[in-house]
Amino acid sequence: HHGDCLQGMAELRSESIDLVVTSPPYNLGIGYRSYDDSTSRASFLQWCEAWASEVRRVLREDGSFFLNLGGSPSNPLLPHQLLLTLTTNNLFKLQNTFHWIKSITVETRQKETITAGHFKPINSQRFVNDCHEFVFHLTKTGSVILDRRAGGVPYADKSNIRRWKHTEGSDLRCRGNNWFIPYQTIRSRKSQRPHPATFPPALVQQCILLHGKGEKTILLDPFLGIGSSALAAAQSDIASCIGFEVDADYLHIAQERLAAAEISPDPSPPSSPSLEPELPL
Repeated sequence: HHGDCLQGMAELRSESIDLVVTSPPYNLGIGYRSYDDSTSRASFLQWCEAWASEVRRVLREDGSFFLNLGGSPSNPLLPHQLLLTLTTNNLFKLQNTFHWIKSITVETRQKETITAGHFKPINSQRFVNDCHEFVFHLTKTGSVILDRRAGGVPYADKSNIRRWKHTEGSDLRCRGNNWFIPYQTIRSRKSQRPHPATFPPALVQQCILLHGKGEKTILLDPFLGIGSSALAAAQSDIASCIGFEVDADYLHIAQERLAAAEISPDPSPPSSPSLEPELPL
């Protein structure tokens, strides 16, 4: 839906959303089309508390709120300051902290060094390349049950399957809190990723799997951007995804991405959301 998320979420019923996955503006001076990303830190945190309060209202008691945040080498405290803001005054509990790894170098058992993923190079003698962002898992109670194996990985050492009782004979273990999810390689940022701050659909899919509600999931992204959450939701065959975006051009790109994937977005007029039919009774 085209519009401000505060106004849009006000039209949603309380406790009607299972899962929220979003990445708000970071207040780092990023060049969005329709949003000034350079307000004072105090004003930014106050605004974030306002929309997060609406997120809490619409989230079910057993719902999950996955908040993607990144800083910058010269401004590293922002994710932590925002997290502190959202975990005070009984707003949310921090249940898990995930690290979205964009680029990594590892040594294999055969002593081979492998580098995978992408990072944005910086020209600095003070800082190293920033290859990760945070994904904070926030809940109302801090005790929401997750499906830890849904997005899991096979055991490297198969003998563990028989040796450990908790495996229950399954060759699948919890992935843990380090998620290596690289961007897809692109040739033209202008045409293939025309938004200055996006996350890949695979990140949202991991959140959908971990939350574990399956096809019944109703997902909300208050800052839809070019539609990664909507695309992930559709590819995961979940019940519904509701998104808000203030920039009409970004919203149009989101609709084009769904169309290219042969997924039809809701045909209701984006300027006047009709949210009731999408919500459960």
